[in-house]
Amino acid sequence: MTAPVIAVVDDDVYIGDMLQELLTREGYEVLRAYSGTEALLLLENRRPDLILLDLMLPGLSGEAVLPHIGGVPVIVLSAKAGVEEKVSLLLGGAADYLTKPFDTRELLARISVQLRRGSQERKVCQHKGLALDLEAREVRVDGRAVHLTRTEFGIIKLLMENPRQVIPKSRLLDQLSGETPDCVESSLKVHVSNLRKKLREAGAGEVIESVWGIGFKLAD
Repeated sequence: MTAPVIAVVDDDVYIGDMLQELLTREGYEVLRAYSGTEALLLLENRRPDLILLDLMLPGLSGEAVLPHIGGVPVIVLSAKAGVEEKVSLLLGGAADYLTKPFDTRELLARISVQLRRGSQERKVCQHKGLALDLEAREVRVDGRAVHLTRTEFGIIKLLMENPRQVIPKSRLLDQLSGETPDCVESSLKVHVSNLRKKLREAGAGEVIESVWGIGFKLAD
């Protein structure tokens, strides 16, 4: 069985080394990043099973990095102990929050809970005959894989993860900016058009509906 992969994003070398030693001893594979920008670059190449994220990072802060992390549970590790701070981050996408200094036994327990929860969640989103495999990062129509660009996959992923919501263009662009810097406001319409064409030609029909003046949603 492959060891779960945990990314430690912390610029404090002492804390990072301590976490790496602790997690390695527990059988996890550990990735390291020392800044927000480095964390985003790491996520372009690897998909960890969980992220331990410090907030006070050089360059991009942990708060700025968090919205760009999709589909991976994040445990925030921070010296900021305010309730409002914790509530804001949990509502903003963090799976858990642990205040520094922390007990390593508690951290390991929280990691175990998040990994267990993630393994129990479905890895495939479905909509009519369309299936989105998050682990394989591919889309299938009636079981047949459809070749999509990274940007196209990011668009359909966000729509399928929020099937009943209208996704504003601004949110799409913000979500995609960390993964696919080639997607800007002027090119978003082209990417969506190409995605629609590929899905239509694969037999999925009209999957994406435009909501004038706002953004896009999955067609009913």
